[in-house]
Amino acid sequence: MLLRDFCFIIPADLLKETSMKFAIAVFSPAHAPSSRRALRFAQAALAGGHEIVRLFFYQDGVHSASGNVVTPQDELDLPTEWRAFVSAQQLDAVVCIAAALRRGVLNAEEAQRYQRPAVNLPAPWELSGLGQLHEAAQVADRLMCFGGD
Repeated sequence: MLLRDFCFIIPADLLKETSMKFAIAVFSPAHAPSSRRALRFAQAALAGGHEIVRLFFYQDGVHSASGNVVTPQDELDLPTEWRAFVSAQQLDAVVCIAAALRRGVLNAEEAQRYQRPAVNLPAPWELSGLGQLHEAAQVADRLMCFGGD
């Protein structure tokens, strides 16, 4: 099947190869507008047929993964939306371990290691190092960063 436009003939299967691979880094806290923009961008990218190779939450962005964020009733509950989106799309969602520990965001393993009573990093999040962001940037066509200084 061929598509004709302005005398150019483009094989239809070539159009399928125009999708991009994105790595998305979120630096801002859950209540910041840039965190919401990151989520909307990720949703739009997948809806547009693109791929997300990894979501990486760094600096204050780790709060978007916390299970203990309580959002006022008149505001968007972004941590819950992120969690639902990551789970539904089965995305690779990584939380920087150093940033998370510094901000008290712990999974069961780290809570036990540091003898803390609370766990606030539920599934589907994974704690890992900054190398995961570097690897994602190497694999992706584009690294999209939201928030930060």
